[in-house]
Amino acid sequence: MSQSSLMIKDYPKDSTPRERLVAYGPESLSNQELLAILLRTGTKNESVMELSQRLLKKFDGLRMLKDATIEEITKINGIGSVKAIQILAALELGRRINKLRYEERYTIRSPEDAAKYVMDDMRFLSQEHFVAIYLNTKNQVIHKQSIFIGSLNASIVHPREVFKEALRRSSASIICVHNHPSGDPTPSREDIEVTKRLVECGKIIGIDVLDHLIIGDTKYISLKEKGYV
Repeated sequence: MSQSSLMIKDYPKDSTPRERLVAYGPESLSNQELLAILLRTGTKNESVMELSQRLLKKFDGLRMLKDATIEEITKINGIGSVKAIQILAALELGRRINKLRYEERYTIRSPEDAAKYVMDDMRFLSQEHFVAIYLNTKNQVIHKQSIFIGSLNASIVHPREVFKEALRRSSASIICVHNHPSGDPTPSREDIEVTKRLVECGKIIGIDVLDHLIIGDTKYISLKEKGYV
């Protein structure tokens, strides 16, 4: 039997992904090995390790795989609906576990705290998302809501939609966030105009807009730090 056609069960016992996980912990495994454990078997002509490698290559590693659909995954030869469902279920569990640290009572004391709260969810989005984070009097997050998806425009980001949820939840303050899919968080003229408009409306209503963050790829800009809030 050639090395390329080996299945997980055919590898030496101490070198299979499953055995390595037991011996050294899941953090010691590569993305390819973790996927191989989920897939369990390869195809007639390729090993499960080769299949998992091909899957990662198709979706640019985990970057695009995390947002893939069942239909997109099953287009790959050797992956049927059962395997695709297992992959999506594992990815969703990982996403939910990652959010546990940010659940209720997460306190935002600085722009960095706010950026950490949304960075993992927003840094890879292919469209602009405008999100409002609603805080209580202790600056603890009580709710986060996407207000709209699309290019930022003062006529689209209406204060009514932003503050409606704040009033409903008796929020003391709001932090606005939106992403730049380009990865560059440099604020545009529209970003600044929208920020000033929301800050003014907040003063009238009595709900402070503490900041407006622009999220890029692992970096952000605080419009408060830039002097626009």
